Amino acid sequence: MTVQQLEDVLGHENVHFNLPVARLMEIAVQQKEGELTNVGAINALTGKYTGRSPKDKFIVDEPSVDGLIDWGKVNQPMSQHHFDTLYSDLLSHLTAKQSFVFDGFAGADEQYRLPLRVITEYAWHNLFAAQLFIKPSEEELKHHTPQFKVIYVPTFKANPQKHGTRSETFITIHFEKNIVLIGGTEYAGEMKKSIFTVMNYLLPRKNVLSMHCSANVGKDGDTALFFGLSGTGKTTLSADPERRLIGDDEHGWCEDGIFNIEGGCYAKCIHLSEEGEPQIWRAIGFGTVLENVEVHPSTRTANYDSSLYTENTRAAYPIEAIPGAVIPSVGKSPDTIIFLTADSTGVLPPVSRLTKEQAMYHFLSGYTSKMAGTERGVTEPEAEFSTCFGAPFLPMHPIVYAEMLGQKINDHDVKVYLINTGWTGGAVGTGHRMKLKYTRAMVTAALSGELEHASFVTDPIFGLQIPTTCPGAPKEVLLPRETWENKEAYDKQAIQLAKQFINNFNHKFPDAKNIAEAGPRLKTMA
Repeated sequence: MTVQQLEDVLGHENVHFNLPVARLMEIAVQQKEGELTNVGAINALTGKYTGRSPKDKFIVDEPSVDGLIDWGKVNQPMSQHHFDTLYSDLLSHLTAKQSFVFDGFAGADEQYRLPLRVITEYAWHNLFAAQLFIKPSEEELKHHTPQFKVIYVPTFKANPQKHGTRSETFITIHFEKNIVLIGGTEYAGEMKKSIFTVMNYLLPRKNVLSMHCSANVGKDGDTALFFGLSGTGKTTLSADPERRLIGDDEHGWCEDGIFNIEGGCYAKCIHLSEEGEPQIWRAIGFGTVLENVEVHPSTRTANYDSSLYTENTRAAYPIEAIPGAVIPSVGKSPDTIIFLTADSTGVLPPVSRLTKEQAMYHFLSGYTSKMAGTERGVTEPEAEFSTCFGAPFLPMHPIVYAEMLGQKINDHDVKVYLINTGWTGGAVGTGHRMKLKYTRAMVTAALSGELEHASFVTDPIFGLQIPTTCPGAPKEVLLPRETWENKEAYDKQAIQLAKQFINNFNHKFPDAKNIAEAGPRLKTMA
C-alpha cells in the first residue's frame, strides 16, 4: 500500500524533479520560504527547531538489523507497525502538497557510493540536498536508480500515541525498506545526518571505516583527517588555503584510500569573518543556503555576529565553492589524524601526540564541550563524551569503528594528535578560548612533521605527550598547568576531568580493558 502511495505522490503534476539551483531559489523566494541576501545566498528560518533533535531519532526494529544495531538512547527502536502507520499518514499528507525531488549520491568513490533520492516538501530543503549531496552527471541521471530514499515533510506532525514517536518530530530509518522519514522539524541538517547514519551502517559491512571527520591534502600529496564534533573547528581548520579540501564532515576509509561521503560543506557561520575564515566567507554566494542568520532588511547583508535566532547558524554550499577543492573528493590513506576537542575546563593541552592505543581511547571517549545551539536546549558549553566524535550517528557498537581505526593506524603508520581548540588559562568564565592563529600553527606543525622534532613531556594524569615548543605558537601556552595562575585549582580541575574520562569509559566499555589502559591514571597524583 505505501509503495503504491509513494508512486502516486511522485506521479502528481505538482512534483518537480531535479530542478536547477536557480529555479529552486526562485520558487523558495516566491513561496516565502526564505529571503535572498546581497551575495545571492538564500536565508531560511527553521522556526523553533534550530538544531538536531537526537531524542526523536529512530531505527525500525526488523529482521534485517537483528544483532547489528546498538540499541539504546541513541538508536531507539520503532516497531514495524508504527513505521507503516507513520509512512502511510505522511504520504497521505504529502499528496496534497507541492514537492521536489533531488537524485544524487552519497560517496565520492564509485565503488562505495549510495544512489539517493531526496523528496522534500519545501524547495529550499531540496536546494540544501542539491548542495550537500553529490550531483550526478547528465548521463548518470539518465540511469539513476535510487537505493535509499529520504522523504522530508516538515509540516507533518507525528502523533506519539499513534506513531510511536516521542514528540511531533521524527527522524526514522528503515534499513530493509531503504527509507528515511523526517517530519515535524524544518532544520535541514537532519537530512545530511540521517544519510550519514545510513552510511555508518552500510560502509563498515563492506570493510570501509565511516568517519565523522574532515579531510584535506597538502602540496606533497599528504592527506590529513580532522575528527571533532560541531564547534570544535573541524570545518574551519580543514579549510586551509595551503592545502586542498577533500571534504569538511563525513568520509569513508577503504583499502585504496579515503573518500568524501558528501558533495558540499555545512559550515557554522556564527562570528564568521573574511579575515578569520576566508575560504568559508568567499564560498558563500549564489545558491548557498543560510540557516537562521539575521539579515539586514534593507541592505540584505548577513550579520554573522548575530545569534538572534540561534548560535547554530549555518551555511550550506557545494564543495566546488572552495578554491582548489579536490574533485572528485578522494585521496590516499592519511598520513596524519587530528582529534579536535573544545575543552571547556581548560585542562587539556592545546596539542599532544597520541599512541595508537591512546588514539583508540580518545576516539571512543570523544570528549568535547557541547557548543551552544548545536542541539535544542543547549545555551552554554556542556561537557560531553560523544563516542567516536559522532555518537548520534553510529548505528552499530562503537568498538566496531574503534577496532577498524586502530587497524588502519597500524597498517598505514599514521601519526595521531589531539588538539584542544577550547579554553586555556582557566575554565569557562576564568580562562579564554585558544587563539585560532595558534591552533592553526599547531596543526601546520603537526601536518608538516615539524612537531616531531620537538622535545616532549608526558602529562602525569592523562599520559599525553606534550611538545615543549611549536613553531608559530608561544611556548607558554603549550603546558596548560603553567597557563593557570592558581596551580591548585588546575590540579583539582584536571583530576575531576580525569575521573569523568574514567567513569565514562568504564560505564560504556567495561570489557575494553586493554584500551582503558591508555586512559588517565589518577594514581600518579598520589
